[in-house]
Amino acid sequence: MRLSLLAALAAGALLASAPAQAQQPIVIKFSHVVAPDTPKGKGAEKFKELAEKYTNGKVKIEVYPNSQLYKDKEEVEALQLGAVQMLAPSLAKFGPLGVKEFEVFDLPYILPDKAALRRVTEGEVGKSLFKKLESKGIVGLGYWDNGFKIMSANKPLRMPEDFRGLKMRIQSSKVLEAQMRALGAIPQVLAFSEVYQALQTGVVDGSENTASNMYTQKHYEVQKYGTLSDHGYIGYAVIANKKFWDGLPADVRGQLEKAMHEATDYTNQISQKENDEALDEMKKSGRITFIELTPEQKAAWKQALEPVYKEMEPRVGKAIIEEFRREAGAVTH
Repeated sequence: MRLSLLAALAAGALLASAPAQAQQPIVIKFSHVVAPDTPKGKGAEKFKELAEKYTNGKVKIEVYPNSQLYKDKEEVEALQLGAVQMLAPSLAKFGPLGVKEFEVFDLPYILPDKAALRRVTEGEVGKSLFKKLESKGIVGLGYWDNGFKIMSANKPLRMPEDFRGLKMRIQSSKVLEAQMRALGAIPQVLAFSEVYQALQTGVVDGSENTASNMYTQKHYEVQKYGTLSDHGYIGYAVIANKKFWDGLPADVRGQLEKAMHEATDYTNQISQKENDEALDEMKKSGRITFIELTPEQKAAWKQALEPVYKEMEPRVGKAIIEEFRREAGAVTH
């Protein structure tokens, strides 16, 4: 289904799943773009299990993984129009939507570790970012981890100059564009579902992603090298159509919030394990060689990427960058 059809179907979709239909379960379509065996995929299934349990069958969750309903470029608009009720898009999705402050998550080396991440997402910074989504017809329900990113290409990437001239796939994010340009690469925005073929055919030379995504999408089969750079973070915001969510009976909404809280804890607990296991499996395959950066090489990456902060201040906002860094305790300079 293309988005040109969504406007015509949105009203019917909302009515079909509306809480007013007391005799029928409230149907919530939960769409996402990754595989079921990723941290996000497992989190969605955990939420389905808990939501249906806690609501005693009043709610039915239909999970649609792997872009079954919409490509990642289309899914947020589908939610806003009411064609789906829940999503878990990457945090980078909200910049193009007009909530550019979320692109602070894309700044290279801004998050030194998971503890810093928790201080941000579970504190006032995370709450204030979710508040900014409400004017877009979206309510934020939770932050889910994927993990820290690996750079991959068909040549070793040890120093910034190794990126020169490479076409590197990114999500749609002005921060990630600036990141790749700072490394001398040519950023290429592609939908997640298109990356494998683009790598296989040489449309792009490389990409950045977490180990679990590289493994489940088989990117390691079409890339010779991966650098364990931990330069960036991929996370998701679980979101709902605000009109739909606010229209739920209060008791049902409370039960779903409980289910979401527990599903969030579950997802964030398994994400590191899933990434570690995926990395081990890729190493065992013999298809890809992984590179560990020396302290000197990592320092060179950080120095090359330092100008991205200043360049992005007018877009992301100097105040949110400073607040984020203060909360995260990140040292990038």
